[in-house]
Amino acid sequence: MVELSPIRVAFLLFPNVTQLDLTGPAQVLSRLGNVTIDLVAGTLDPVVTDAGFALLPTATFATVSQPDILCVPGGFGVTAASEDDATMAWVRSAAAGATWVTSVCTGALLLGAAGLLRGYRATTHWAQHQHLAAFGAIPVHDRVVFDRNRVTGGGVTAGIDFGLALTAAIRGEDHARLVQLSLEYDPAPPFDSGSPDRADAATLARYHALAARGAPDRDERTLALAARMPPV
Repeated sequence: MVELSPIRVAFLLFPNVTQLDLTGPAQVLSRLGNVTIDLVAGTLDPVVTDAGFALLPTATFATVSQPDILCVPGGFGVTAASEDDATMAWVRSAAAGATWVTSVCTGALLLGAAGLLRGYRATTHWAQHQHLAAFGAIPVHDRVVFDRNRVTGGGVTAGIDFGLALTAAIRGEDHARLVQLSLEYDPAPPFDSGSPDRADAATLARYHALAARGAPDRDERTLALAARMPPV
């Protein structure tokens, strides 16, 4: 049996993270083989997700080992995380030594705010996709986008596809197919409403209203982050 090289994965954990942005790809990447996964936050205190339950960090910015894969999930909390100097300093430091610098959903905007997507093709959640260019990224409307060592996944559930695509890039397609089978990842959604191109107008309007109530100043704060990006 071929011995698999060790891989260390670090997921950034912050308040109001969309937990599936993290737990979806974490479940997939946990099956890379010979892998260690860390959930990294400023402290070891429980971190409340957007689903109302908390996740426990396994390491802090000060104690985590250099990851081979850095992954930044998204959620309404990504704006506040992007405004936090300690969080951004750790992300830049971890990215500098990582083999893969990645994100899921609006985690791409945090990578952008850290100056890590300038000149890279990238994607994010459809509702925030228009902000990628402000961070110097090249917006692409794909579910998973590879550009050199940057890998970005679209909104929330795209994190599973992202995890499988990254698994294939690291361990090969045969291994990724085995992981997909082991998870019985065989999507058959009951409704064809998972994209703004296919959702009906009323559903789309309800989404925008809910998002505006949940984060009324998000667009302004995101653009402010783009304006203070580190110089080239």
